[in-house]
Amino acid sequence: MWRMPLTGEVEPLVIILGPTGVGKTRLAMDLAGRLDGEIVGADSRQIYRHMDIGTAKPTAEQRTLIPHHLIDIALPDYNLSLAEYQDAAYSAIDGLHKRGKLPFLVGGSGQYITAVEEGWGIPRVPPNLDLRAELEEYAAQTSPQALHDRLRQVDATSAERIHPNNTRRVIRALEVQMLTGSAISELQVKRPPAYRILRLGLMLPRAILYPRVDARVDEMIRTGFVDEVKGLLNMGYDRSLPSMTGLGYLEIAGHILDGAPLDEAVERSKFSTHEFIRRQDVWFRGHDNGILWHNVNDLNVDALADELQEWLAKPTD
Repeated sequence: MWRMPLTGEVEPLVIILGPTGVGKTRLAMDLAGRLDGEIVGADSRQIYRHMDIGTAKPTAEQRTLIPHHLIDIALPDYNLSLAEYQDAAYSAIDGLHKRGKLPFLVGGSGQYITAVEEGWGIPRVPPNLDLRAELEEYAAQTSPQALHDRLRQVDATSAERIHPNNTRRVIRALEVQMLTGSAISELQVKRPPAYRILRLGLMLPRAILYPRVDARVDEMIRTGFVDEVKGLLNMGYDRSLPSMTGLGYLEIAGHILDGAPLDEAVERSKFSTHEFIRRQDVWFRGHDNGILWHNVNDLNVDALADELQEWLAKPTD
């Protein structure tokens, strides 16, 4: 069992990350059970209520055994901002520290994890739909490059970072500048949290992982995924919502609303999952702050738990 940090010591945070379907929840629950921990979710789809099967959300039984935080915190038509997630994650982590619990930040949403561990400065500027529509119209009538040139005039640093064809990010940078008078690049200063962080990464060769996630998609279909999507549509959640564009949901909605054959929708879901795994790999490679990678096939959980206990026991200044 890990010991509580002494006064003045830095509080610990264990991050478990990796591609979808690799086994993060299973490992996190095992380690949390051994070390008096609780899990803080870092999954941009598991935050939504009524979306259980398609997001591979931890079961009610799993959540009873090990408490999970930041799951089911928003309705599917609520666009939870990265800033809101970051605030909620810090609040959950700090709350666990106060209760003497070891927090495990667990998930495959790289942006969520990196925003927390690096302390991204995220402008607390809510979307202005009218302004966004105006900027989108300007880009459509002129060109994405012309919109990018407007950004360069007011925020050259952001213009260098954002590709001219990434209209969504260009619009966001302009939106922040126009509403606050400050460049988004000036507001995005990183302030890493005062945690002692251990980063555990799980991986599998794609030749093994792809069939594994394909089987999971098939299991989702068998356990009612189509009915889950039907229920969401019947509740009035449009398939254009960000939540409904998650892996599988968009494809199954096409089956329901457009009459696409189910087997084709399933195959497209599998392909989308493969592509998502590749994007996850790119993100984690580009934001590797000392990840200790483990091949799941070779993982000795007992040895890993002992190593984690030793890391926790080391005093810090």
